[in-house]
Amino acid sequence: MPRTRAVPIEHTRRYLEPGPVVLLSTAHKDERGIMTLGWHMMLGEDLVGTYIWSANRSHALARRSRECVINLPTEALLDTVVRIGNCSSDEGDKFQRFGLTPVPGTDVDAPGIGECHARFECRLHETRITADYPLFVWRVVAAHVASRPKWPRTVHYRGDGQFMVSGPTVSRRRLFRPDMLG
Repeated sequence: MPRTRAVPIEHTRRYLEPGPVVLLSTAHKDERGIMTLGWHMMLGEDLVGTYIWSANRSHALARRSRECVINLPTEALLDTVVRIGNCSSDEGDKFQRFGLTPVPGTDVDAPGIGECHARFECRLHETRITADYPLFVWRVVAAHVASRPKWPRTVHYRGDGQFMVSGPTVSRRRLFRPDMLG
């Protein structure tokens, strides 16, 4: 059994951060936005929950349009991901500012980001917006993924400005019951 030590509760995310950092792109009328997002979770095969702070411009765009694209950047975009997170869409168009390619959606009006490994077009399924927790639940309506590499080097935020880059993939398929594979 490993030895443990007490750590501050606010360090919890350094250990439990479940998924890669994504770029959420939104659009409403003639305005579009991109935000860096680490607070998201799978809620089912086609449902994704995202926490979008109400002070973010993307929050207003997402509420008004009821659509977004969840873009999966890789390690090659890490510096851009951080820089996007450090500024507001109120300061100008982030596609232009960061030299990103807007890709028209097939099922939503929000643009995807061409430089990302994958784009998941979403429509708002429901919201659970309270004073403290603006949770958006999205239904993925279209998915576009690059054919290579099969397992991209995604980035995962550990807190305190530190990231983990995904590494080797290890299969344990043989240990799964067939009905549990998904």
